[in-house]
Amino acid sequence: MTRRDLLWKAGGGAAGLALAQLLQGKGTHFPAKAKRMIMIFLPGGLSAVDTYDYKPELVKHHGKETQGANTITPFFGKRGTVMQSPWKFAQHGQSGKWVSELLPHLATCVDDTTFVHSMVTRSNAHGPALFQMSTGFIFQGFPSIGSWISYGLGSENENLPSFVVLPDRRGLPPCGVANWGNGFLPAVHQGVAFGTKEQPIANLRPPAAVNAKAQAASYDLLSQLNGAHAEANPGEDALVSRIRAYELAAKMQLAAPEVTDISGETAATRKAYGLDDPEMRDYGYNCLLARRLMERGVRVIQMYNGGHFGAPRVNWDAHEDLITNHGKNARILDQPTAALLKDLKQRGMLDDTLVVFTTEFGRLPISEGLGEGGRDHNPEGFTSWMVGPGLKKGFSYGSTDEMGYKATDNPVTLYDFHATILHLMGLDHTRLSWYHNGLQRRLTDVHGHVIKPLFS
Repeated sequence: MTRRDLLWKAGGGAAGLALAQLLQGKGTHFPAKAKRMIMIFLPGGLSAVDTYDYKPELVKHHGKETQGANTITPFFGKRGTVMQSPWKFAQHGQSGKWVSELLPHLATCVDDTTFVHSMVTRSNAHGPALFQMSTGFIFQGFPSIGSWISYGLGSENENLPSFVVLPDRRGLPPCGVANWGNGFLPAVHQGVAFGTKEQPIANLRPPAAVNAKAQAASYDLLSQLNGAHAEANPGEDALVSRIRAYELAAKMQLAAPEVTDISGETAATRKAYGLDDPEMRDYGYNCLLARRLMERGVRVIQMYNGGHFGAPRVNWDAHEDLITNHGKNARILDQPTAALLKDLKQRGMLDDTLVVFTTEFGRLPISEGLGEGGRDHNPEGFTSWMVGPGLKKGFSYGSTDEMGYKATDNPVTLYDFHATILHLMGLDHTRLSWYHNGLQRRLTDVHGHVIKPLFS
């Protein structure tokens, strides 16, 4: 029996075919370099001038005020003085890439990495900036990039979602699930958040008192009723997506426990991902889980390093104390992320898997008045990177000024960044659209250019 025949039988005629169409996606517009993507998101604002964007001028002018045309206006508090990085920089790899001592493990991966040092975004507030990086817009209600890719390419598996989200165990980013919502796209393309390995998906398992035979009979009856209702109400995408959700939930009762069970991984692998370290264990588990989900055909994974913005901060929002904030978060981030890249590479998975590393904006090259030891928001210039097929390895694109404040050479908007990601996935950002409220909506709105100099 073919997959289409099975869906016809399970979902009921036209409902089954509608399910098949939702799962299969629209297909690529041209040959894809990558089949799947992992996006590593750092809420709060990673400081580029303390990690990947080496600026010796900050050392030269440390403690001085910015004046005249060089005046920098902060987002919070009073304007501070020029602040050199607390961490030393050194060159790494054959490419000689400058990386600070804050990220010693990721520094060993620079020859596989494609850096974009001239990122700019529209907002210097966390919520809108997070939304733009996630959805292309600074307002809620639009589909996330993972949902767009799921819609465009469909699913590669029957038992797991095409789009999975791995939040930071310490809390959700601002506005939570809206960062991976499906917006106006069919609900089947919404990101499914995984929790702990003990309970990977909330409410997935039935109560202990529910008899398995009775549950199966209920599923059969529900499938018949759903199929009949879908036949009587053609064109109801929400209903078709709900049917898919019920079917997927039943299949995940078996698939989710298997994929989240890492007992079969070697001790060396577990150590590489930092699972023996209490501080990095949770994020390390998510990195390992991301690899396992990719192996089982999940199309998109959105993974977070950094959680809520309350007190204390458990993200990269280093207003008060840069050394403590970035020092702690970098220790959690560095080793497991590098382990993921190296694990994917040695398994040959980087031949068709794109890894994207980003934050919503950077941080200013001056100290902040809140404590004189922090840095404020900077949407004018920050760094993101990619690793994967079709990209120039050990390559840096664009630059900021000598202080690391503004993108000056080849500024890259988030529209450009998203267009480039879609291109690597075989999707034309101008053609991947959905008709909504009288407009053909797309991830890049009416903007964006593919950054072709990044391609090998």
